[in-house]
Amino acid sequence: MKLWRKPLDSDEKKPPQGRVHILIERCKGCGFCITYCPKDVLESSPDFNRRGYHPPVVVHPERCVNCGLCTIICAEFAIWTTPVEEPQPQPQT
Repeated sequence: MKLWRKPLDSDEKKPPQGRVHILIERCKGCGFCITYCPKDVLESSPDFNRRGYHPPVVVHPERCVNCGLCTIICAEFAIWTTPVEEPQPQPQT
């Protein structure tokens, strides 16, 4: 997604990061998560799962912003995201 303007506090704040989890064997390969991901994090795998479907694979994990759209759109409950916490700076002694 290309922004047409830059937020005023973009130097101070960063977008949240997420981690995508996929249950490969539950996926039916509908591709909704791939089609509707706003950050193009997923692609269709060339491999098959045991049911004969092509599950999604994470190709750009750094782009996930933990929006949860893939979680909402998956009818098989095969995909979800969790937030990635940034490491806190250690206090200096």
